[in-house]
Amino acid sequence: MAISLSMVLLFAVILVVLIRGGSIKPGPALVAVLFGFFLASTGMAPSINRFMNSIADTINKISF
Repeated sequence: MAISLSMVLLFAVILVVLIRGGSIKPGPALVAVLFGFFLASTGMAPSINRFMNSIADTINKISF
């Protein structure tokens, strides 16, 4: 749950930065958000979640 919430906040911040920077317009941003929302209700959601968790675990194992 903590990773999912963190990812949502991270992507929200990135989306806001892109909109404010002019890299993406509000219309395509809304389409991207709706795509993510509807993608979450498909059968691919568990696979995407496992993939993101594995990336988070890999990043967590990196020691500086």
